Amino acid sequence: MPSPVVHWIPVRSQVQERRSAAPVVAAEPRRLPSVVLKFVMAVSGAAMLLFLLGHMLGNLKIFLGAEALNAYGAWLRTLLEPAVPYEGTLWLLRLGLVAAVLAHIWSAVLLTLRARRARPVRYAVRNKVPGSYAARTMRWGGVIIALFVVYHLLDLTTGTLNPHGQHLQVYQNLEADFAPGRWYVTVFYVLAVVAVGFHVRHGLWSALQTLGWSNAARQRSLKRVSTGFAAVLTAGFLVVPLAVTFGLV
Repeated sequence: MPSPVVHWIPVRSQVQERRSAAPVVAAEPRRLPSVVLKFVMAVSGAAMLLFLLGHMLGNLKIFLGAEALNAYGAWLRTLLEPAVPYEGTLWLLRLGLVAAVLAHIWSAVLLTLRARRARPVRYAVRNKVPGSYAARTMRWGGVIIALFVVYHLLDLTTGTLNPHGQHLQVYQNLEADFAPGRWYVTVFYVLAVVAVGFHVRHGLWSALQTLGWSNAARQRSLKRVSTGFAAVLTAGFLVVPLAVTFGLV
């Protein structure tokens, strides 16, 4: 009698069945923690604050006369010579400032997008919470400041938009820029510098919190420091265009 034909049917193990039945979940790409982005914002903001402070002090040399201010502009281009080529140090400072600005904007955009994704549906009723004007307008203030910086570079750095626009004649360029007949330029600078002041005040306060320097005992003092620093910086930048417009220099 012939032996029966046996057909072998492959049987998967239970482990394989479980693996095939399990849903496939795509691994989420790793992203930087928000605390790291806030730290990047704080450090890059501190670098820009140091630049603003130095820039303000340099501008105040206008009250020492044309020779002093123009000599300061020439000195910046010969800094660390002959170890560094002419304008080499100045370009290093510019590149460092550009890197700080880009890092600041990059981290701010990512944090903003994450905040929106965390709350995709807006509240039907939004209750007002205590907060400063600077905190509520931080993002729009940053956009205004960015546009102002572009105009400022074309005006007093490259001289493209300046009526005088002569290289290394800083005093004469300022005189031509903020002349009484160009009062609208002075008004624009005043509004932009005030926006910078609000941004600096809230930004400095936020950076102190991010860096861990704020606590319940020092909170009020650090707020006063932030407000005072922003006020001094704003006044230091405003006094130059106003002094030129009203004929004080």
